Amino acid sequence: MRYLRKLASAVFSPVPVSRDRALGISERLSALTTLSSSLEYLHQRKQLDPGGLNDWDIMKKSPESKNLFIRRVSGAVAGKHVTLALHASRAAVSAGLLLPGNSRWRGAGSLFLGATTCLLAARHRYGTDGSDQVATLVQGATGLARLSTSPQTKDAFLWYVALQANLSYAASGWVKLIGERWRDASALPGVMRTRTYGSEGVYRLTQRYPRTSKYLQHGVLAMECLFPVVYLAGGRLTRPFLASAVGFHVANGFVMGLGRFMTAFPSLHPMVAYTTVPASHPAVAGRDDRAVKAAAVLLAAGVALSAAVAVQRRAAVLEGWPTSRKFVTRHGNELMYETGGAEFSEEPVLVFCAGLASTSEHFSWITERFVNETEHAVVSYARAGYGGSLRRTTVPYELAESVDDLEDLVRGVVPADRRVVLVGHSLGGELIRRAAARLGDRVAGLVYLDPAHPAELQRSQRQSKGAKDLRDTIAHASLYLRLGTGVLMSRPDWLDRLPKAYRERVFAQYTDARLWKAGKREWEAVEKEFRAFDGRIDPIGAPGLIIAAQQTVDQDPEQLLLYNELAHAHQDQGEHGGPGEDGGLGGLGGLGGIKVVEGSDHDSLLTNAPHAHRAADLIAEFLGGVRGAGVRQEEHVRQEQREGVER
Repeated sequence: MRYLRKLASAVFSPVPVSRDRALGISERLSALTTLSSSLEYLHQRKQLDPGGLNDWDIMKKSPESKNLFIRRVSGAVAGKHVTLALHASRAAVSAGLLLPGNSRWRGAGSLFLGATTCLLAARHRYGTDGSDQVATLVQGATGLARLSTSPQTKDAFLWYVALQANLSYAASGWVKLIGERWRDASALPGVMRTRTYGSEGVYRLTQRYPRTSKYLQHGVLAMECLFPVVYLAGGRLTRPFLASAVGFHVANGFVMGLGRFMTAFPSLHPMVAYTTVPASHPAVAGRDDRAVKAAAVLLAAGVALSAAVAVQRRAAVLEGWPTSRKFVTRHGNELMYETGGAEFSEEPVLVFCAGLASTSEHFSWITERFVNETEHAVVSYARAGYGGSLRRTTVPYELAESVDDLEDLVRGVVPADRRVVLVGHSLGGELIRRAAARLGDRVAGLVYLDPAHPAELQRSQRQSKGAKDLRDTIAHASLYLRLGTGVLMSRPDWLDRLPKAYRERVFAQYTDARLWKAGKREWEAVEKEFRAFDGRIDPIGAPGLIIAAQQTVDQDPEQLLLYNELAHAHQDQGEHGGPGEDGGLGGLGGLGGIKVVEGSDHDSLLTNAPHAHRAADLIAEFLGGVRGAGVRQEEHVRQEQREGVER
């Protein structure tokens, strides 16, 4: 029993490491990481040659080099000889830091290693990983701590690294926990089957011992999610948690080939050990813990700022535009909509229905074109739960609810003597197809913009595989934004391709959890209904035009076949024609059919001005055909009436 108590005391006890010792161990481990990295690049120097994996002529076009300043700075060291000289000097400095010593020069060496890692980041897009980022973090902190003569300043830097370590592990764990694959223990076998990080032997072990594999994965989850508890119980949990973390990184190194992980992440641990020792312990006598209070104050300020920004953005979203109006549907849902264009024209009214997790402002390039340059009136609206529209009903959601809302909106907002052309993007295309059957003769035509097809999850392997990823993405975004992280959301590139007047309002919607909650609700219904689809599309009396994005049909040939079936459902358009002028399928009887916008993808079809304008041109041509067909129909009716009188 005495030996068991000694063993428990040895395992569950603080790690009494001093300030200087923590600095020394951390800077040596991070230096070892950089040494390994530079030696790898020196050994693989042929990858810097033209055509190599890190050919600068290719790397300078990467997202990391998009910023002009970064591209110029990286270009200054992009020459092969300059790059190799930097790596040689990094290797020499790293080796020097492995030697004994405690001088301030070691701080300069650590800062040099961290700075050159940043300098070469864009140059080496392929080959860097999280270990380089961790090493840079540690080198920056240890370098500045070494150069400081104030113990309080040194403690502040050590606390900074320790808090970053806790944040890193905890965030990684909770993100894994949200993902289904870590909860059902399919993540490890899945990774082991990949070519990049996999191991056939380990994969077979996971299949032979599934229960052990499950316990192992859940153990990793527990270690990461609960890592901050090392600060409880006087640091008695520090040893088992650090030992578990080291074991995890060593396993990654041997099994997945991530060798630098074995030194990079453990370089955080001495700082964690130093800060978890009780302040009364002689090893940390005089430790300044004010950094924790400062971090708590900054965190509270950040939370308050995040909440204020979220409230302000939601208020702007719910308020809508100065011209916004509201309409209440049969379900009690309040739909916010905007109108524009010729109010008293006899031309059909264009009604726009957006896609999943999208906004009515996505149509802005097209709607502005029709409002300003044609005699067509335009109605664009946000479905219940999106933008300023409110979902009041409490019954479980089905797509039929959105179809009902669209039907009610058309009948309640568009004058009874005017027909409509329904325009839908993505999921909006499926909704307008269903609504057309309800509206009957009110519909003059339908325009599908890269639409969803009810059979796509059954027949398109690409769509079926992407369904789970989309479900996870929407669910995660909904959860994170409900936690108030909208202020941290980066601005997507496509946003700045929209007309300037719409950008901020669209961004406010995308940082609001309501949009993602609505998207999650809709996607669950889509998966359920699309996977149960019987494979038959009912005939549609009105003419229809399908405008497809080139990348959609190029990357998934099955999608073009689905579009072809949708086009043939518009039975009043005659037989199928030949190839269309835009590379798609020809018009059906000269009206509608399938057109492909070259160079566009599913989103840029709307957000990229040239692509959207090309789509607008195709819609205008289609409307001209619809108008001509209507005139011919009226002439035919009048002719029949005259013949009837004569008889």
